[in-house]
Amino acid sequence: MAQLTPKPTARRGRIFPELTVSTEELARQEADDEVFYQRCRAIFERVRSEYIESHYGWYIAIEPNSGEYFIDKDNIQAHKKVLEKYPNAKNYVFCLNETGTTGRI
Repeated sequence: MAQLTPKPTARRGRIFPELTVSTEELARQEADDEVFYQRCRAIFERVRSEYIESHYGWYIAIEPNSGEYFIDKDNIQAHKKVLEKYPNAKNYVFCLNETGTTGRI
């Protein structure tokens, strides 16, 4: 009869434990992201009524520090327009519709 070799035990744990982010840091990042989103959302709510009739379904990329926004039919192109003018700035892209969402679930 053939001898069976024992199955090796699976290692448990992170691949790169030095890259683990603390829960406090994660909470801080989420809070910063929410503040950033709220700043962008305020600009979107202000300008949405101007463009929703003529550009329904288009995308608007907002850079909240300057208050500027760029509109395009393609969300990638709207994002690129912001990066051309503000290469290091963070921006947010909304869809010009009733909710501002850009995708489907």
